[in-house]
Amino acid sequence: MASNLFVSYDLNTPGQSYNAVIEKIKSLGGWAKVHKSFWFLSSSLTAQQAANAIWAVMDANDSLLVVDASSNDAAWYNLTPEVSNYIQQNWASRSRAA
Repeated sequence: MASNLFVSYDLNTPGQSYNAVIEKIKSLGGWAKVHKSFWFLSSSLTAQQAANAIWAVMDANDSLLVVDASSNDAAWYNLTPEVSNYIQQNWASRSRAA
C-alpha cells in the first residue's frame, strides 16, 4: 500500500548541489515537486525508511523532515532541539527523531 509522504529539507552549506538529494527523492516512488525543497511522494516506504534513505545522501549539517500523511507519522534529522521537542510533545500521534 502506498504512503502519502511529504519531504522537506534544507541544505545548509553554501554552494551545495541539490542533485543527489533530488535524485534520491525521485527514486523512492511517484513524486511531485511542490516547492524548491518540499516534495510529495507516493511510496511504499514509511516516513522513517524514506528519511533514512534521503539522509544517506545529505550532509550532517543539513536538516530533513518526512511526514507520512497516511499514518500520521513523521521522522526527521537535525532539526533544532526546540523544534524536535515541540513536535514530539504536540504531535497528535506517533513521531520520532532519527
